[in-house]
This record gives sequence, C-alpha cells and structure tokens, in this order.
Amino acid sequence: MAGIFIESTGAGEPILFIHGLGGTSNVFAPQVGVLSRFFACHRFDLPGAGLSPSSGENTIEALVDATIGVMDTLALSGPVHVVAHSMGTVVAQHLALKVPDRVASLSLIGPVHAPGDPGRAAIRDRAAKVRADGMASIADAIVTGGTSLETRAARPEVAAFVREIIMRQDAEGYARHCEALAGAQAADVARIEVPVLLVTGDEDNTSPAPASTALTAKFPDADLVILGRTGHWTTFERAGEVSDAIVNFLFSQQL
Repeated sequence: MAGIFIESTGAGEPILFIHGLGGTSNVFAPQVGVLSRFFACHRFDLPGAGLSPSSGENTIEALVDATIGVMDTLALSGPVHVVAHSMGTVVAQHLALKVPDRVASLSLIGPVHAPGDPGRAAIRDRAAKVRADGMASIADAIVTGGTSLETRAARPEVAAFVREIIMRQDAEGYARHCEALAGAQAADVARIEVPVLLVTGDEDNTSPAPASTALTAKFPDADLVILGRTGHWTTFERAGEVSDAIVNFLFSQQL
C-alpha cells in the first residue's frame, strides 16, 4: 500500500501485527524477535503513526481499510494470525468481522472493546492538547498512566522507551488516531468465531482486568492471560511473557 511503512521478517504461517495509539511497528519488536523463528511476521505503521503519513478519515473503519490494503500489498489472501495492541485491538476486531475469511486468529494485547463516554471525551481532549502543545505536553502522563509501578521504579529504560516512542509521533497523526478511537463503536465480537487470546496487565488502566474478563466472555472461543506488575505497554513491560503466551496460543491451534 503506497506510503505505508511495512517490515517483514521470518517465514512460515503469516502473522500481521497492528499497533495502538501512540505506538508504531516497533511496539512488537520483542515479540517479532521470537515469533519470526516460526512464522512470517509482518508489521506496519498505521497511517499517521511512525513512518506512515496520515491519510483517509479519522475513523476505525479507515484504519481497518488501511490494514486490508497492507494485506493486499503483502498478498496475504489466505487467513493470517493477527496480533494487536491497544487501539489496534479495536481495528483487529472489526477486521475479523469485515473479512472473516482472511483472519485465522486474534491475539489482543491490552484489549479495548470501545471507550465509554467519559473516555471518549478525555481522548478528544487529548487530541486538542497535542494539536495545541505538541507531544511533549502528554508524554510524561502517558508513561505514568500507562506503565506499572515496578516498570517506572525498577526498569527505567522501559519507561524511557515508552516516552521516546510517544515523543517521536507526529502530533497531527496522533490527534487523528485519538479521534478515531474516540468515535469507535464496539464490535459484535459474539460473531467472531476464530480462536482469540486476550492478554492484559493487573495495573493496566486502559484495559483493566475486570473489563478484559468481561470482554473475554463475549467471544465464542477466547482465553485471557493477566500478567502481574504490568501496565498497558505490555509488549515492552513483559516482553518474554507476552511472547510465550502468543507462541503457546498459536501452536495450540496446530495440535
């Protein structure tokens, strides 16, 4: 797809990675290092994030269409395993409903179904803030609210990388993603028939364990893993545990 930054590593059954709000394809770097030993790993920057310019409407549907465009560019016509984080999990759920024959499974990390009304207002306020004051105006708050106490105290390099990935975002592209997430509608996940893995942290304020438990129950075939001392930047904070969960989940489907 023209203008979209894509990286591919490894060989085997395909995995497509979809990052979330404030993320890039690098959010999955720890997992790709493991999974590319067994699978063909494809990751990309959504329009307006990282190395991909903004395009299309500020909607989840537009991000779903962009994802399908990436799949077309990569000639991924058969079913792929989808691994997604945060806002990317919303995109993944709608993707599985729009093109069910092209999705083999979903691994949803820090899963989100749809924001509640207070959350929608807060996300729109954040879009206005970064447009007015830039990414530095929210970077520290994202680190504090999105990582666990242990991460901030004992693993400052992880907290610093989260801050760096936020600071490197284009403010307008980030604001557009905020608006897409603020307008997101809950997918009818009861109609998603593929196997689903959900992973969250016990200190994840965006995807709290009770909400993830309730969402898990809505899928016909889903399992939930809750990681201790973990916030919302799950793939960095518990890189090994997330990789292990995905590997075990994907290989269990081949038994």
